[in-house]
Amino acid sequence: MASRPAGRPRSFDRDDALRRAAHLFWRHGYSGTSTRMLTSALEISSSSLYAAFGTKAALFDEAVRTYALRYSAIYDRALAETTPARVIDVLLTESVHEFTRAGEGHPGCLTSSAVMADASATLDVRAYVAQLRQADEARLRARLERACADGEGEPAVPAAVLAGLVQTLWEGLSARAELGATRDELLGVAGAAASLLHQG
Repeated sequence: MASRPAGRPRSFDRDDALRRAAHLFWRHGYSGTSTRMLTSALEISSSSLYAAFGTKAALFDEAVRTYALRYSAIYDRALAETTPARVIDVLLTESVHEFTRAGEGHPGCLTSSAVMADASATLDVRAYVAQLRQADEARLRARLERACADGEGEPAVPAAVLAGLVQTLWEGLSARAELGATRDELLGVAGAAASLLHQG
């Protein structure tokens, strides 16, 4: 195997490193992922790992936060839709596509997986994820309330209940993805759920 030319170190892509690290944590848990595994997957030395991220705990924290913001970005796009029906459609459908990116690591939602229960007790990332999840649900509720105030239809249930139901569906789709459900299966579930909610 040809060695890397002297003086030409591998360029460091932080986003790619976080993605690779997240997949290791997803697969092996925080405790089961060693520094040696991380340096091998990221193709950097342990000194470079510590220089870039500080500690394994800090790397885990940043990786989870990065993934959490990917999920939250789906809410950004969905809430920009013109009707409540489209908001729910886009939110559930895009989430299914995110949960079933089989070529990019573990299925499901990293922030909803068992990985979070294995996080270092010193990390505040779980609180961050919980707050972000609550904020996303609150944004969805506000959007549904605004639609009702603007005369876009009286919902069959209060906006807070509907937002909670959609969030519960979101969690369920993630869990089913982790258990091996295919993208087509989950899109079918998401489509049926959205259709039933629109009928209400």
